[in-house]
Amino acid sequence: MSKSKITVVGAGLAGCEAALTLAKAGYKIDLYEMRPYNMTPAHKTDMFAELVCSNSLKSDLKTTASGLFKAELDILDCQLLKIARDFSVPAGNALAVDRHAFAQKVTEIVKNHENINFINEEFCDFDMLSSLSFPEESYCIIACGPLISDKLTKSLTTVIGEENLYFFDAVAPIVSGDSIDFDKVFYQSRYNKEPLHNLSQQKGDYINCPFDKEDYIRFVNALSDGQKHDAKEFENEYFQNINFNFYENCVPIEELVHRGKDTLRFGVMKPMGLIDPRTNKRPYAVIQLRTENNEQTAFNLVGCQTMLKYPEQKRIFSMIPGLENAEFIRYGSIHRNTYLNTPIVCNPDFSLKKSPNIRIAGQIAGVEGYVESIFSGLLTAQIICKQIKSLPMETIAGQLWKYLTTSNCDFKPMNANFGLLPEIYMEKKNKSLKKELLSERSLKILKESYP
Repeated sequence: MSKSKITVVGAGLAGCEAALTLAKAGYKIDLYEMRPYNMTPAHKTDMFAELVCSNSLKSDLKTTASGLFKAELDILDCQLLKIARDFSVPAGNALAVDRHAFAQKVTEIVKNHENINFINEEFCDFDMLSSLSFPEESYCIIACGPLISDKLTKSLTTVIGEENLYFFDAVAPIVSGDSIDFDKVFYQSRYNKEPLHNLSQQKGDYINCPFDKEDYIRFVNALSDGQKHDAKEFENEYFQNINFNFYENCVPIEELVHRGKDTLRFGVMKPMGLIDPRTNKRPYAVIQLRTENNEQTAFNLVGCQTMLKYPEQKRIFSMIPGLENAEFIRYGSIHRNTYLNTPIVCNPDFSLKKSPNIRIAGQIAGVEGYVESIFSGLLTAQIICKQIKSLPMETIAGQLWKYLTTSNCDFKPMNANFGLLPEIYMEKKNKSLKKELLSERSLKILKESYP
């Protein structure tokens, strides 16, 4: 018996993971992607699985939520994580990738797969979405990510009503590696005891730009006074009356300043675990730079997502020690993110309650983060394939699934975190040991339960 053809809309992380998972199971896929003919405010290329904000997929340590989550996805036979590890770049204990090489490889694999038919145009079968007449035993997975097109957003709204929610996301600038003043910065990963100046002797995976108190106050004051884009400048008339909010993990650095003068140095600029080799002391504050590629020709300003105007970014971020003459390869920017009130509009299998043949995957489903988006595509696909009927509640994957499909009066995007997991009994409090035990329990149960 031949398997049904499945339509996947969007060749981002969730869409590619869903397409590859379904294709591996023998389904024929029509994969729609509108870029480059219809670009989004954040994407820069026409390649699949483009990482737009950062090149980091977070920690690989199983004693961290992100590390445990990726280990769970490995057990679940995640396709994109395998590719990501082939294109990793130095990032301490984190899994960071060469963005261009990763996207290029995903694009090549997806386009050349015998079971995937790539259609390079905007998905326009809006009658299907609104008429509820999609053929039985066929599916359409909407995996457009948070930058879903206006037309498709309007079409979805006709099916689900006004449960769509919108918020803005901000991305960080990238600077050229050869424009960094290495006499003023040092290489070191947090708590690594060997900070170094010399690029050729690099052992730490982050460049650290150290601030003294005077530099920090000057920088914070400049951020506070900097000229910003009006968020509505980036939207068309359809979104003018929407109440926009920033998701907490993506708050622009200049917005954080208004929470207090020390917010940054206890947050994105915290100096904990770092020692400046010139002084043998911990700096007052630090901006870290993370490499974008193995050649180390470009570096991301970690935590510096912003909606400052471009001339202001050049002026203010050039105040960072070591970046006085920095060449900006990409300035920070903002863009609209869209997600659904998934527990209200979707069934537990991520099908729309009003149109069950339409499935939702990716950030539009209410997950936050690259790996979480990959998981969403994987989960939706494996549910269709009947490879997954449930996931253990002792796993982050299982709890994230539960969160996305359980009614919540204040539903907001969620990422992988230990707070999702049920408690584990311990006679004495020990955070490190607790995380180890939670991780061991999760992976053991998942290996036993997953076929």
